[in-house]
Amino acid sequence: MKWIFVVCFLISNALLGQKILWEEGNKLNWNNFKSKINRRGGDNVVAYTNCGWIYSYEKSSNPKAPIKIEVQTVFNEDKSWKDVKRINDYVLLHEQKHFDAAEVFARKLRKEISEKIKTSSDFDKYFQGIYSKILKQYQDFQRVYDGETKNGMMEEKQSEYNRIIAEELENYKSYKTS
Repeated sequence: MKWIFVVCFLISNALLGQKILWEEGNKLNWNNFKSKINRRGGDNVVAYTNCGWIYSYEKSSNPKAPIKIEVQTVFNEDKSWKDVKRINDYVLLHEQKHFDAAEVFARKLRKEISEKIKTSSDFDKYFQGIYSKILKQYQDFQRVYDGETKNGMMEEKQSEYNRIIAEELENYKSYKTS
């Protein structure tokens, strides 16, 4: 039954083209930004990246049984927007870094899960707390990133964040998905 769901999920995503899974080396392009609605508002917003994580798990009713948890980073095409009159490669790089930062925090989440959740019982006790903690860190990072770079307009700060995000991806490379 699970495999049928996975196959249907993958087929529907391929047909609808609304979600992109983060993969090393694959970069966003402006065609991926399909929303017609500026969800962030404001005249200074040139583009908006809607990304985050999806997770799934296989859990037993036996509290001591091992558990399998999968976390994936996704970019939501149908919720990501661009101002076609003002986009350029530099803005696209800033938006790519939002997606890359989502992967950094997915790796941090995978790390904590692998260290603290081994059984179904562990999942029940710890997953929501771990998830909520990492989600808050992720949201705080994204907010500070946009604030300090002025949505990518401060080139020196943008370069600094490009380096920070690249370093964090490298630091947590053992927690990337295969």
